[in-house]
Amino acid sequence: MPQLIDGKKISAKIKDELKETVQKLKDDGVSICLAVIQVGDDPASSIYVNNKKKACAYVGIESLAYELPEETTQRELVDLVEKLNTDDRVNGILVQLPLPGHIDADAVIRAISPDKDVDGFHPESVGRLCIGEEGFVSCTPAGIIQLLKRSGIEIAGKECLVIGRSNIVGKPMSILLLRENGTVTVAHSRTKNLKEVARRADILVAAIGKPKFITSDYIKDGAVVIDVGMHRNAENKLCGDVDFENVKDKVSAITPVPGGVGPMTIAMLMYNCVRAAMK
Repeated sequence: MPQLIDGKKISAKIKDELKETVQKLKDDGVSICLAVIQVGDDPASSIYVNNKKKACAYVGIESLAYELPEETTQRELVDLVEKLNTDDRVNGILVQLPLPGHIDADAVIRAISPDKDVDGFHPESVGRLCIGEEGFVSCTPAGIIQLLKRSGIEIAGKECLVIGRSNIVGKPMSILLLRENGTVTVAHSRTKNLKEVARRADILVAAIGKPKFITSDYIKDGAVVIDVGMHRNAENKLCGDVDFENVKDKVSAITPVPGGVGPMTIAMLMYNCVRAAMK
């Protein structure tokens, strides 16, 4: 049986560490506040927002919830973001995605002050990441690095493959692995001979968005597999981009779905909020 990389356990440890830091900041008169904006009542988004509120309460961060109706205009949303940018009480601003179709998400992300961009999506945050400067890092990739490090998995010198090139996961993931001295390849829908490319990888990060796409044919013996995917199968059970049962006997370590990468995303959001306050 491979090493099961337990995201619940590792994220709980990170939140406990942050809880101590937050208490010390409070003792020094520094409070932390996250503003969370949701437009519409998408059920999945409501679950994510609720989980973020619970994490804030546990760590000791105040959360301000703005639950806006579906018909909210882009101008109204941007006005709210700009108001929060100038509110000294607010350290971080999070706009829950996806937004309704009539709102340009990119314009809203750009409206958030880079100093309060705890999601790490603003172009300035991405630019800082690319050139190695201090800044907020997208929470899911940052969480994956913590999963690897806290599981005792060496990144330096390893062949690392990221399958997926999204702005939220794939691209920042590749940069973070490079920062840790991994030798990084990014694969995507146009990659030829994907199985051959994948079988070279010591560390494979699957963020392709297709349920159970990665089977044992893609896996090098003893590889570490990180599954970013989250889907519902025909039986309405959660599954990832990796066919867990099919690959588990071939890998040295793997993240489960659920309970792997997911919990880390919220833990790293809390981390970014604390960093914003410490700035």
